[in-house]
Amino acid sequence: MAGRIGRQDTAGTRAGRAGRLVAAAALLPALLDLTGCAGGAGAAEGAGVTVLTMAPSGTGAADRSGSTALAEAIGRSVSASGGFGGRRLHVLTCNEQDTAEGATACARQAVDAHAVAVIGSYSRHAEDFMPALESAGIPYLGGYGLSGPEFSSPLSYPVAGGTPALIAGSGRQLVAAGCRSIALVRPDNRTGDTLTRYLSGALRPAGVPLTDVKAAEKAPDFAALARAAVGGDHKDACVTTALGVEQTRGLLDAYRRLAPARTRLGAVLGGVQQSVVDATGGKAGPLEGALVTGWYPPESSAVWDELRHTLQGTPAGSPVDASDLGVQTTWVAYQVFFQAADRLASAGLPLTAKTLRNQLDSGDSLDTGGVTPPLDWGMGSMLPSAESPRLTNTWVTFQQVENGRLAQQQSGFVDVRWVLTGKRAPQ
Repeated sequence: MAGRIGRQDTAGTRAGRAGRLVAAAALLPALLDLTGCAGGAGAAEGAGVTVLTMAPSGTGAADRSGSTALAEAIGRSVSASGGFGGRRLHVLTCNEQDTAEGATACARQAVDAHAVAVIGSYSRHAEDFMPALESAGIPYLGGYGLSGPEFSSPLSYPVAGGTPALIAGSGRQLVAAGCRSIALVRPDNRTGDTLTRYLSGALRPAGVPLTDVKAAEKAPDFAALARAAVGGDHKDACVTTALGVEQTRGLLDAYRRLAPARTRLGAVLGGVQQSVVDATGGKAGPLEGALVTGWYPPESSAVWDELRHTLQGTPAGSPVDASDLGVQTTWVAYQVFFQAADRLASAGLPLTAKTLRNQLDSGDSLDTGGVTPPLDWGMGSMLPSAESPRLTNTWVTFQQVENGRLAQQQSGFVDVRWVLTGKRAPQ
């Protein structure tokens, strides 16, 4: 079953659009001049428009300070475009400290500042902070997808398909590569149970058996996990992991010591990203040749040129890594915001939290410059799922580690919506 599967959409045909997205910030002068007379949440009141990005910092392994640093860089880029008659885009950032209290405090900051949106954030505490945003009518645009409300709240607008889309895509990628048995190493929790279900659905049409290997959330025995995943090291056996970055590194260390001769590695992006490939030995490490499923094209793709350009001149020691999935999600979220804001300006409408929500809900597709297929949150695009009704982007990319670098395994995007909805595989 080697070869391409699923409907394809070529990223290269849209790569030239990337330059227009940050350039859309230059259109904000006219847009933001319309906001002075708007009332309610998101009103600019003569001073511009405010948005907020939150992420944990100073917490250790949970840190995602690159997301807030990128948001600040985007704010500086907009300001450098010339401003707009004394007004500007106010980009607030907030350290949510990886705690429910911290995340709730960040949401209250957005409410107090009359933010029109919380954009491109990273937090696993949406159950705690979303009620504050919902009460104020503030949309949550482009969260990382770490908790249920991000895919269920009517005010949440996820730009990627979360771990379910990645794990379903990983199954299809490994089947296409010739895997005849697959072991999944995943967290031993309810989220992990869901991932097993999605991966099973992706494997079922090919009749590929799945071995479910559960990793304790705290202090897992990586040696035992690696042995259970590799099993008898059979021909055409594959292992895929859906763990976090630090746990993935621990598993890879154990896998390398085990030194299986025939088992092939797969992974979902996030647990395996370029920094993990580098830290585990690059092209001499266990990830060389690994198949990796991602939400977006690899960092080496031209679709990220504007992101790299925006990061030029960032302070030395900046935590922004253009290959980090959290940073990339923040970038996509801001591009969606700029596009939606431009549509409102073209229609002669003010930019407020309410008008922004209406634009996002309209079904009008928004271009992300080839980083994703065009996005919209109209009723016809959302996933018919009780678990994730706000999920609209069910497309993934297939990548592979070659010479120590993540690169495209095949061009374009693969749609795994049929897996997530439990339908039959497309012919």
